Amino acid sequence: MQIQDIKPIHKRKSRKRVGRGGKRGTYSGKGVKGQNSRAGRKFRPAIRDLIKRYPKLRGTRFRQGLGGQVKSKLTILNLDVLEKHFNVGEVINPQVLLEKKLIRKIKGWIPQVKILGDGKLTKAINLEHCLFSKQAKEKIEKSNGVVK
Repeated sequence: MQIQDIKPIHKRKSRKRVGRGGKRGTYSGKGVKGQNSRAGRKFRPAIRDLIKRYPKLRGTRFRQGLGGQVKSKLTILNLDVLEKHFNVGEVINPQVLLEKKLIRKIKGWIPQVKILGDGKLTKAINLEHCLFSKQAKEKIEKSNGVVK
């Protein structure tokens, strides 16, 4: 015996069609009017309830991303960029980086700057009003730089 030879020994049972006259009366067990007596979908989609529960955030600043997420205004720079463009003892902050055109404004605002530890740093530089990775902070302090 092979798989293609296997067949059921009984006939397939046909689905009962309700609401078309017959021996059960006019409505055939479906009741009178209402959603359940009609053809088509009989349930409310679950996603609709979830959408209705979430707060709708009005205004243009919430239109970015999915579900009203606001993108963070953060610009990333590596240590090798600072090594290349700045001299010993210079004070570096977002305003100075903007003037040297290493960063640019995002929607009219000066972004927050994060310094990452990629590259070598041999100069002692002073950094203000920036975020740092752990590795970047270690390298700056190792080269006698100041982090504020």
